[in-house]
Order: sequence, then structure tokens, then C-alpha cells
Amino acid sequence: MNLVQSVDWVAIAAPTIAALAGLALLVADLFVPESRKHLLGWGAVAGLAAAALSLLPLVGDHRATFCLTDTPDVCSYRADGFTLVVQLLVFGGALLTALLSISDVKETRLPEGEFWFLLLSSVAGAALLPAARDFATLIIALEVASLPAFALVGLRRGDRLSAEAALKFFLSSVIATAVALLGVSFVYAASGSLHFDVVGEALAQTDPQLRTLAQAGVALTLVGFAFKTAAVPFHFWVPDTYVGAPVPVAAYLSVVGKAVGFTGLILVTLLAFPGYADVWGPVMAVLAALTMTVGNVAALRQRADAPHSAVRLLAWSSVAQAGYLLVPIAAAGYADDPSRAVGSTLSYALMYAVVNLGAFAVVAATGQRRIADMRGLYAAHPLTALALAFFLINLAGLPPGIIGLFAKVAVLGTAVDAGLGWLAVVMAVNVVVGLYYYLRWTAQLFREPEGERAVAVRAPAVLRVATALAGVLAVALSGAPQLILKFADQALL
Repeated sequence: MNLVQSVDWVAIAAPTIAALAGLALLVADLFVPESRKHLLGWGAVAGLAAAALSLLPLVGDHRATFCLTDTPDVCSYRADGFTLVVQLLVFGGALLTALLSISDVKETRLPEGEFWFLLLSSVAGAALLPAARDFATLIIALEVASLPAFALVGLRRGDRLSAEAALKFFLSSVIATAVALLGVSFVYAASGSLHFDVVGEALAQTDPQLRTLAQAGVALTLVGFAFKTAAVPFHFWVPDTYVGAPVPVAAYLSVVGKAVGFTGLILVTLLAFPGYADVWGPVMAVLAALTMTVGNVAALRQRADAPHSAVRLLAWSSVAQAGYLLVPIAAAGYADDPSRAVGSTLSYALMYAVVNLGAFAVVAATGQRRIADMRGLYAAHPLTALALAFFLINLAGLPPGIIGLFAKVAVLGTAVDAGLGWLAVVMAVNVVVGLYYYLRWTAQLFREPEGERAVAVRAPAVLRVATALAGVLAVALSGAPQLILKFADQALL
């Protein structure tokens, strides 16, 4: 039986363009002379921009393709509001990552063709994932996004930290995929389908003899995605991976890699397992509380003069932020309108992407990986210091970082509305804890430098452009935070 109705090329244009651009750059690397290798980076930026622009025809539209011929409403790929918002996040994060990487790739002598091919391949998988509406497409997209990322982390040949980071990242991801696949196989055995729509209906009326199998499948699938989101206790790979990776790659993992995991988690909970909300709702709530607490406590313990303290603090901060992102998903298990609760996760993710990439951009621009080495940055480079301070204040959720404050209030609101008062209290306490280490880093920027030592800021214009873009976006969104909240509100599944 023919399982495919037709291919809607407009719907699948974005991930397709990203994949083809990556292949084109890999081939071009064979023919471009060494003196012009830097042009490959700008080719990657152009490819990502073209993929992002291909999303414009999908605005306000709902498209589906790769549908079953006997049941046309059951499709493997859907380009709807949810897909559009996540793909915009993916391509926006990838574009800023590419701008951060252009000078870094050249200075660290990374193989340019391989780097850009791996980055665009990972982006293609990340862009495919939010459109997946069956487990086969979801797992394939997840691995296409993850496998190139392992190589990106370990691409600095001969670097012990890089090799160790790549190995830890690889092993944790392989375990996560194996667990998720085992869970999916149990779900398939209990439901007889891989499509989310069919699975959701089948599991709601599972044969009592298969209910234990279905419950085990749901639990294992969620555990697999918990690895991908770096939820506690599956977070152990994050700090060492971020420290060992090039700074732009760490920035990419902190935003796009996290978006991939949370998108998959949202799809399986809301579309495939809605009948098991009484199971995954409490589990997500406990994971959210543990993740934000462990992340904040670990970040609190980072010493300013420790090696790689800036990157390590941002790594633990990303774990804490993952806990906040889990709160609306947990609330969806209790809410009357689960998809609206999850909209807060998307608005928070969009805010987090802008300010976290901005913080990594400043770290890349200064070339300093220790917080102590940024002491007195304001005296030497006031605009750079003010930009980093604004990003950190947004992450903390303090005025004038209004977008960070609004996103945290929206997330807290979902917990309160769902009757999860205890989780709202845990989050509020963790936000206060986070204030200390974000403000401690901010204070370092404005302290008097030791002796006559001044913080150096590298000159490449592309790094300044990336930092400025993130700063302008953060300021604009802080001036009109309702825009991002309304935009995410359109992404209802």
C-alpha cells in the first residue's frame, strides 16, 4: 500500500534548505583555496537565512504532508503555529551561532568544511523535529540533530577537554536514545501505531492486559527525553560538555539543543500521551523542582577564579533554566487547556535563547573563560560590559530586563493556575537564589581592575555584530514583552 499522498515542498522547505546548504558547503570545501575558506562561513549564514525566510509562506497557514492514503488526517509532518515558532527559534539561534563561529573557526584552525556541514546538518534535524507527528520521524529528527553535535564538540583535534566532552555527550545521548526507543517499541506494541494521533486514541482505551506495557512505554519514552533536556538526574554531561566545546558550540547546545529536547517532550506528552497526564504530570513537576534546584545550587558554588568558571556557570544556569522550562509542561498535566499552558514554555524559550546567546557572545568576544578575568570590563569596554550585564539581569528576571521578568511570571502563572502551588513556591525560591550568582558576576564587571591590567576584547567585527544583534533584540523585547508572549500564544498544538 502506498503510504504517501504527496510531498508539500513549501511545508518542508526550511529543513530541506538547511540540509542542502550543508552538503553544498562540504563539497565546496574541496575546491575552495585555503585563502578563501572563510567564505564558507558566510555561505552557511546565507543558507540559514534562506531557510528562515522560507518560513514566511507558512505564517498563518497549516500544512501537512506525508499522510496515510487511507486516513488523510493522519500525517507524519505538520507545519502549523507550533512548528513555525520552534523553527524560528532554531534558525535564529543557529544564525547567531554561525556569526559567533566565523572568527572562532579560523582562529582555532578547525576544519571549516566539516564544521559548517555538521552545524547545518544538526540545524536541519532540529528544524524537522517540531513538525514530526509520528515516533519514527521524531526519533530520526532527534538523532539528525544530535549526531553532528557530538562531532562539533570534539572537533578540536588533540584537545583532551574537547575529546572528553564529546565522549560524555555521546554516551549520555546514546543511552537516552536507547531508552526512548525501548519505550517507543512498548508504546507501539500497546497501540499498534507510531502516529501520535492514533497512539493517543489507542492508549486512552488500552486493553487491560496491555496497560502495564503501555505505562512502561510512556515512562521510558519520557526518561529518554529527560536525558535530552538535561533534567536532573540526567544532567551530568552538561558542565563538562560546555567547557570542552568551542564557545559557539556550547552556545548552540544551550539554546538549539535544549529546544530540541523540550519540543520532543511537548509533542509526546500532549499529542501521544494525553490520556496518561496523571502519570507524566507529577513526574514532570518533580523533575522541574529537582532540576532548577540542583542547577542553581551548583551555579551558586562556582568560584570566580576557577578555570572556565564563566562557561561552567552558564552551563549550570542552563540546567536551572531547564527546570523553569519544565514547569509549564508539568502544569499541562493538570490544566484544562494543556496546549495553552505549554505556550509559556515557548515564550520562555524564546526569551532565554536571545539573552543566553548574548551572554555567550560576550564570553567569545572577550576570550575570557573565567569570571575573575572579566573584572573591570566596564572600565575598558563599557558597551560590552553593559551588554553582558543586561543579558545576566534578564536571565535573573530583574528590571530593566523586563522580558526575563515577564517570562518567569508567565511560567509561575501556569503552575498557580494548575493548582501546583508548591511548585510555584519552589520556583520563586530558586529565582531568588539565581539572583545572587547572576548579580555577583554583574558586579565583577564594574569593579576596579586589579593593578593596570585591562580586559581585552577581541576585534572581529562579526563578533560585535552578533553581540549587538542579541542586545538589540533583548532591549526591544524588554520594551514590548507582550509581543513574544502573544507570538508564542499562537503556537497551540
